[in-house]
Amino acid sequence: MPKLTRHHAHWPEGVPHTLDLPEYSLYRHLEASAERAPARIAIDYYGRPISYGGLHRAVLNLAGYLQQCLGVRCGDRVLLLMQNCPQFIIAYYAILRANAVVVAINPMSTVDETAYYLGDCGARVAIVTQDMLAKVRPRLDDGSLTGCIVGAYSDMTYPEGNPDFLQIPDFVAEAGQPPLSDREHEFGNAVAAALAPSPIVVTGSDLAVIAYTSGTTGKPKGAMLSHRALALATAQRSLWLDDKAPSSDLLVLPMCHIAGMSGMNQAIFQGRSIVLLARWDAGAVPALIERFRVGRLGGVAPMLIELLARPEFARHDLSSLKRLYVGATPTPVSIAKELEARLGRVPIECYGMTETCGSTHINPPMDARCGCAGIPQIDVDARIIDPENLTELDCNESGEIVINCPTQFIGYWNKPEATREAFVEIDGKPFVRTGDIGHHDEDGYFHITDRLKRMINASGLKIWPSEVEACLVAHPLVQEACVLAAYDEYRGETAKALIVPVPDAEGTISAEIIIEWARTHLAAYKVPRLIEFVGSLPRTLSGKVLWRALQNEQNENDRERRDAARQ
Repeated sequence: MPKLTRHHAHWPEGVPHTLDLPEYSLYRHLEASAERAPARIAIDYYGRPISYGGLHRAVLNLAGYLQQCLGVRCGDRVLLLMQNCPQFIIAYYAILRANAVVVAINPMSTVDETAYYLGDCGARVAIVTQDMLAKVRPRLDDGSLTGCIVGAYSDMTYPEGNPDFLQIPDFVAEAGQPPLSDREHEFGNAVAAALAPSPIVVTGSDLAVIAYTSGTTGKPKGAMLSHRALALATAQRSLWLDDKAPSSDLLVLPMCHIAGMSGMNQAIFQGRSIVLLARWDAGAVPALIERFRVGRLGGVAPMLIELLARPEFARHDLSSLKRLYVGATPTPVSIAKELEARLGRVPIECYGMTETCGSTHINPPMDARCGCAGIPQIDVDARIIDPENLTELDCNESGEIVINCPTQFIGYWNKPEATREAFVEIDGKPFVRTGDIGHHDEDGYFHITDRLKRMINASGLKIWPSEVEACLVAHPLVQEACVLAAYDEYRGETAKALIVPVPDAEGTISAEIIIEWARTHLAAYKVPRLIEFVGSLPRTLSGKVLWRALQNEQNENDRERRDAARQ
């Protein structure tokens, strides 16, 4: 079946259908923006601005320090662990400038999870903020980490307490602490050392980022993303979502995740100013939009729902906002319509995955439609296939979405079998299997309707039940566990655990005990919010748990509760 082209009738005016492949380091985008406008504000972090010239100098200095003082060599993996802050952006581009590979992990990761990431990717050096230092210190103590650069958020905030327009969170305002060992290096001192990096030797095909995604069969897998793929994805979105105005971008999505990382890279590529929040703060967002004349804001549906409910939403001038884009979870049509009524802007929904460097489908800004993923963007070939026999399906036929694009990942780090399973060949080309079920309509717009893979989507954060189950059954009072997706009014979905206790556990096991156990072993967003104790789990003749039947039952119960709540 030929490549889908009917969506070209809805293509944004002036946007090309294809782009040349970048054959350079992603770092070059920052270098070019700093050369064009060194005095322009690159980042404003709680009232403290940093120019593009200053950002670029900090990146070069830190890259030199990584190479000369910590022995980082070409291709080395460097762990990056912190909340959103200027140090994240500096470290991200400095690692790339040092010809090394960024491994940015979720700051909600536990000590055990952090140890797994470090061991799996083989990183010898980490860059963290002081609130994350305890998660890597065991690896410093045992010598598997040879060095760690440690920063404090407060070093880059407003120098005289709270600015008059924003309250600085306590964890951001905390003063920097001195290093405790010779393996800990203070971030500011590393930058101030002003050591020059060696020349760039990486090209577009080289590895730039390892982005960990939760695994369907246990431990997370590291998706390998090249400089070429990330640079091209950045250029694609910049062309598609350009608002033609010299305004700021408000970045609230975590930059350790591909969505926030994409927003960061897009702003740097275009030389725009990034207004940065360490964490989502719905009360602060309207004031920031008004003060900095923010033109673009990206988020997920739960953020928009909370924003609409805040009294500040009606008290501030939000007319500068030209692009409001949303992804990860479907946006309720009612919320989209309310945003359009109150802002005069239709939220632009998009769809993608870590393995494709973010979005592959975006709604055209001038023809955005509510409740759908949009159309395949520049250089994207998206098809619908039967997930069983892999035959290609036509318009309005439901099947698995598969994607071929030049931004797709190289494979999973050290997992060749998982890499092979992630692709299917069509017309001689490798297509990434998304695991999402959907269809495209007569106009070429894609609609996501279900999941093929067993995954929970909590506010855009992906939870794989098998990982949570492996944690739960390690508790001495748990015999078996089955984790399901349950409806959550705020997060969209949350994890629910069906627990089979060991014999004679009655009276000693409780939901609180299980939840606390999970909290000590898993990132907070993966911890089951709901616990149900059962006597047994249904199984197939071969002994496999009938999780899909249990999930269908849960879906029906959730549907009945939602219907009852509406009456």
